[in-house]
Amino acid sequence: MKSLLEAGVHFGHQTRRWNPKMRRYIYTQRNGIHIIDLQQTVQKLEEALAFVRETVAQGETILFVGTKRQAQEIVEQEATRCGMPYVNTRWLGGTLTNFQTIQSRIDYLVRLEDARARGEFARLTKKEAARLEDKIAKLNRHLAGIKEMTRLPAALYVIDPGREYIAVAEARRVGIPIVAMVDTNCDPDLIDYPIPANDDAVRAIKLITSLVADAVLEGLAEREARAKVEMEAGEEELAALRETGFVFSPDEEASAAETTPEVE
Repeated sequence: MKSLLEAGVHFGHQTRRWNPKMRRYIYTQRNGIHIIDLQQTVQKLEEALAFVRETVAQGETILFVGTKRQAQEIVEQEATRCGMPYVNTRWLGGTLTNFQTIQSRIDYLVRLEDARARGEFARLTKKEAARLEDKIAKLNRHLAGIKEMTRLPAALYVIDPGREYIAVAEARRVGIPIVAMVDTNCDPDLIDYPIPANDDAVRAIKLITSLVADAVLEGLAEREARAKVEMEAGEEELAALRETGFVFSPDEEASAAETTPEVE
């Protein structure tokens, strides 16, 4: 609670700029500013973090989304820290609803970068090489954060769903759950796991986003631990069968080895 207060998580928008659906998360108003009920923030934050942790533990991916100026650097840093994809410049329409097209753009970017790495640009005219360099830079501005995302994410973490309304609409359309910081001007009913919080202050964004990234890292550790337990259980089962005198055929032995889960 203290860290939330120090980060200014409780400061909402001016009272005239509120969304009445946020009423249940507002504690009071002070000098024309709505004050968010931090007790509810703590409760909702815990629910959101538990969801993120379990989602990642099950082998899934969380896409971090925050394109407003205050959030861009934080989103990139925290998503990178926990190994998750991110969008921090402009949301490309169809990122979720037309992922195949987005994937083709990513493939094109990767091919261009591979060609450059192999020195193929050196055989082009300066004008043509410069044109391709510009294309790589432009594609990376919008796709760098999702370059490694080979399938749709299992959930979105969004900073300011009002600003990221296209991302929210796409996620809802394809049935992807949304975790989001919701300020007093937002509609929390659009969000599966709303976190009532100031989504404009850098310190507030940093605090909440770092906690989400920490939950991702905990989920990854849990995923690895589960895989290890499953692998050890499989090995114990095979050993117990051998002790009974059971003999595997070469094909069965190979099949058993293939189905034994590996620790990532």
